[in-house]
Amino acid sequence: MMDNLRAASNHVVLKIILGLIILSFVLTGVGGYLTGGIGGDYAAKVNGQEISRAQLERAFSSERSRQQQMLGDQFSALAGNEGYMQQIRQQALSQLIDELLLDEYAKDLGLAISDEQVKQAIFNQPAFQTNGKFDNAKYMSIINNMGFSADQYAEALRKQLTTQQLIQSVTGTDFMLANETDSLAALVSQQRLVREVTINIDALVAKQTVTPEEINSYYQQNKNNFMSPEQFRVSYIKLDAASMQQPVSESDIQSWYDQHQQSYTQPQRNRYSIIQTKTEAEAQSVLDALKKGGDFATLAKQKSADPISARNGGDMGWLEPDTTPDELKNAGLKEKGQLSSVIKSSVGFIVARLDDIQPEKIKPLAEMHDEIAATVKQEKAVDAYYKLQQKVSDAASNDNESLAGAEQVAGVKAVETGWFGRDSLPAELNFKAVQDAIFDGNLVGENGSPGSNSDIITVDGDRAFVLRISQHKPEALKPLSEVTAQITDMLKVQKAQQEAKAQADKLLAELKAGKGDEALKAAGLSFGAQQTLSRTGQDALSQAAFALPLPSEGKPSFGVSEDAQGNIVVMALDKVQKGTMPDAQKQALVQGITQNNAQLAFAALLSNLRKDAKIKYGAAAQAQ
Repeated sequence: MMDNLRAASNHVVLKIILGLIILSFVLTGVGGYLTGGIGGDYAAKVNGQEISRAQLERAFSSERSRQQQMLGDQFSALAGNEGYMQQIRQQALSQLIDELLLDEYAKDLGLAISDEQVKQAIFNQPAFQTNGKFDNAKYMSIINNMGFSADQYAEALRKQLTTQQLIQSVTGTDFMLANETDSLAALVSQQRLVREVTINIDALVAKQTVTPEEINSYYQQNKNNFMSPEQFRVSYIKLDAASMQQPVSESDIQSWYDQHQQSYTQPQRNRYSIIQTKTEAEAQSVLDALKKGGDFATLAKQKSADPISARNGGDMGWLEPDTTPDELKNAGLKEKGQLSSVIKSSVGFIVARLDDIQPEKIKPLAEMHDEIAATVKQEKAVDAYYKLQQKVSDAASNDNESLAGAEQVAGVKAVETGWFGRDSLPAELNFKAVQDAIFDGNLVGENGSPGSNSDIITVDGDRAFVLRISQHKPEALKPLSEVTAQITDMLKVQKAQQEAKAQADKLLAELKAGKGDEALKAAGLSFGAQQTLSRTGQDALSQAAFALPLPSEGKPSFGVSEDAQGNIVVMALDKVQKGTMPDAQKQALVQGITQNNAQLAFAALLSNLRKDAKIKYGAAAQAQ
């Protein structure tokens, strides 16, 4: 729920970290995770507690990243809409306000997470483990990548778990009584026994006649339905970096390796052990014991105030410069086995020992040869691609009457498409930038004549097009002669439907009046065999059957519906009977309803918290 967690949640490795609970850890100070902004430059104040501009910016950035990942190419268009981006910003702020309100409410209820719960959750998390054991170095590296100090992370996750506890307490209270469950199951599993009379539309369609006047009248009144869509034919040249591979020499590979050696270098890594104490006197006592030959691991397990490193005998694992706390960097430890003096840290005092050193290591060229060769080959191809792209662009601009000049420079013939419309763009041109160039009207000549060449249109970074519209047909009304058959068929169907509905209404009235047998015989119709329909049926006839009134005194109830083929159906509901529902299905039904009720309860809780809260918005709430 916390904003830093949202920011990290798009990282593939870090997704599994969400939901962990972490207590205060080694060598880091308490950083005000929810510190307010300066002066009036805040996003909101909730019951006097401030949501800072920085918090809102982090939440907005993470929500923006999430939507970009979810929407892909569509997000680029939406991102240019100021109103849309402001909406994302407001959603992020609303979430922060809800989190703060829930946190306050949880405190009022006295909800809390014990240190033991926190500690056990840490030790049991696979994300922080190596070979099934907690790895402090791995933990430090991960949370540093997330932008947290240990105390900030612990505080954020402690708040998150407390809020989850609140949510569970609210949403876990809904239940249904046994008799309620049985009644609901009986209603859902109910079955209806029906008979049907079908009035076939196709048979009636064949009997209909349509006059020329009716056809012309329909055509005049519905011209918008008979427009021929705008049509295009396009000639294009496609450039693709992947098809422009260049030879790579050993000297090219060596040169690349020499210039990028830092990328193949693992920095020096140090392994430390620490013992943390609450007071300087305790730390000095530990240091004295170590100098007299005391075992570091034993003392760490007995004396260290940090539960994580203590469990591992003080071992913090391998640390690279980026993940090494400043206190250890500045401790002056240079040799294996060297002890530090007493170090003051933000969480107390520590004594540290440098256990081992792994010197800087550079991967040899032989190990990286094939990877570098592929990289250099790709770079050369991209370089050649951009040079050719510029030449083709110049040629297309200089000869704007055709693509002949561009073809000569590119060394390929232009491809010409068949006719297509806005909703049938050829797959090879199905890129938004290409689509925009074709349909925005700038490349269309007058009166259907060819227009001008496009500029170079790049797509996906390593492909490009130059194109021209070779032929164009504007939107136009189809002549009556072209659509007469279509209109004739439509009018016949309309007339058949009207006749069928009139016949059904008449038959329905006769059935309700007790004269159904004579009416059915006169129409040459009869009810089919009785069938059993269930409430779960998705077809129109099943839905219609359960909308009919219950039969009374042994007399069926009647109604009219329509089947999937458009035929008109007269229905007779003879009987309603109880169905059966397996226990597993009944349990799933109850679970679904209670979950829905719980969601409504939680939404009501949030609504009431907002209604009672004093919320003041600051300048940062509207900043872009």
